[in-house]
Amino acid sequence: MSGAEIIVQVLADEGVETVFGYSGGAILPTYDAIFVHNRDGVKDGAKPMPLVVPANEQGAGFMAAGYARATGKVGVCVVTSGPGATNTVTPVRDCMADSVPIVVICGQVPTSAIGSDAFQEAPVASIMGSVAKHIFLVTDAAKLEATVRTAFEIARTGRPGPVVIDIPKDVQNWRGAFQGTGRLPVPGYRHRMNRLLRSTLSDAQCAEFFSMLGEAKRPLIYAGGGAIQSGASPALRELALEFNIPVVTTLMGLGAFDTTHPLAMRMLGMHGAAFANYAVDDCDFLITLGARFDDRVAGNPPKFAPNAKRIAQIDIDASEVNKVKPVHWHHVGTLPEALRTLLAYGRRGSFKRDWSEWVAHCDQLRSTHAMNYDRDSTLIQPYHVIEEINRLTKGEAIIATGVGQHQMWAAQYFDFRQPRLWLTSGSMGTMGFGLPAAIGAQLANPDKLVIDVDGDASIRMNLGELETVTTYDLPVKIVVLNNCGDGMVKQWQKLFFKGRLSASDKSLHKKDFIKAAQADGFQYAVRLDRKEDIQRVVREFIEFKGPAFLEVMIDPDAGVYPMVGPGQAYNEMITGQYIVSRNSPSEIRPPDASEMF
Repeated sequence: MSGAEIIVQVLADEGVETVFGYSGGAILPTYDAIFVHNRDGVKDGAKPMPLVVPANEQGAGFMAAGYARATGKVGVCVVTSGPGATNTVTPVRDCMADSVPIVVICGQVPTSAIGSDAFQEAPVASIMGSVAKHIFLVTDAAKLEATVRTAFEIARTGRPGPVVIDIPKDVQNWRGAFQGTGRLPVPGYRHRMNRLLRSTLSDAQCAEFFSMLGEAKRPLIYAGGGAIQSGASPALRELALEFNIPVVTTLMGLGAFDTTHPLAMRMLGMHGAAFANYAVDDCDFLITLGARFDDRVAGNPPKFAPNAKRIAQIDIDASEVNKVKPVHWHHVGTLPEALRTLLAYGRRGSFKRDWSEWVAHCDQLRSTHAMNYDRDSTLIQPYHVIEEINRLTKGEAIIATGVGQHQMWAAQYFDFRQPRLWLTSGSMGTMGFGLPAAIGAQLANPDKLVIDVDGDASIRMNLGELETVTTYDLPVKIVVLNNCGDGMVKQWQKLFFKGRLSASDKSLHKKDFIKAAQADGFQYAVRLDRKEDIQRVVREFIEFKGPAFLEVMIDPDAGVYPMVGPGQAYNEMITGQYIVSRNSPSEIRPPDASEMF
């Protein structure tokens, strides 16, 4: 086999169903091998490996990420050298930040030309080494097969993440025997993984946990993206229901616990629900599961969960324990196994406590401080549009978003009955993520409803992928909430920069999104600009068979509330005009020079 054929065969062995990528000179042998595999291999009983070509390589990276987020499988992106590879830096960093498993295969100039500034050469190993979970530069062709297999192993095990393989063209053209097995010796990594697998909760640890839980009057589960990535959602739900413990989730944890369940307190944090943040303030025992106290949740760590006498944390990454917030009990290991062990221990000991008063208190918080907005406005409110979509989709649709106000509105007003229905760029906050991620999710779930909720500024970043939707006739539904600018930036400028809208107002831009969608082949491309048409148009849009594009002209001054200012505590949260606050209303204190955006 040639090196390229070996690459493709390993992809098939690893169960890869779809490859996302853009061709070029240094990766041509591998693209040809994919072509031959799909042409000839299928005749011999092999499954096809469709190759999805985006508008650019960043789109391919985010499609692979969307595929991975929606399935839990490793997404695969194959690109050429130089600019092809560098265009995937942002998706790779995005996946690293959100713990998403993808493998990026980059072509590279021939081995003999590396370091000579050859045509389309880039130092991929140096560039990607700082943003990926791991990077391989294959210079020994005999190790190619083992390298590709090892890349998948590293991407999916432990804390998942992106692995990049830089493969020179001569290595792709090399011919050698296909072994069908074997991985690289990475003893340090495997030792750490084996230690994680062997790290189980002892009876003594369980006893200590239940001693703290037994003393608690107001326990609260705080679940993050790790609960979804690890497959711990069923065990999390079982634990919460068994012991009647309310649950808040992070942005990345949405769907880990059914948001329609009576114990669900939805999302906490900077733009979390007021009732979720108040529950965190009121709890006396915080159980942290696959979450890391990041700055969007614990903007002021010493004042986060101020009444919690005890904090427990379970995480697969030891570096996350005591990094931001000191905890009183912790376990480093796999979350599903840990939760099952705690459940079994609690049941053996017939652990029971009556937290009905606390649950009733949370119910009252959810009722009194419910999400709300100006329902009498004559302008289209974005929250209204999302509520209407949610009424039809009932928490079962896959929702992808860009980054900005629309992202937060979607997180606040959509329901998520299951994990892997919510796809968003959480840590990196990458504008342009939503559309390609939705494409990847739709290819992974052809029978599911996939909706990209985007903003007029965010979708511009990867607007070329509209054509990818129609080229592959994908029934993706795209909603652009158009407020004529960078809405979140404008909100901060109004709050902290005396309303100076520097470079964020796009009201004079001449982009016609409807004509752009029609030019890219959308048969359904509609602009919604009258409030009285919302119910009818949204239903038409959702029920349309095939790709659909809906632009909604929303209130340009609609804001994202609640809001906890950077570096501030939850008791300083501003809830806006329409959400009831339990504190004296005040203006958000401007962040100091050291605070983040």
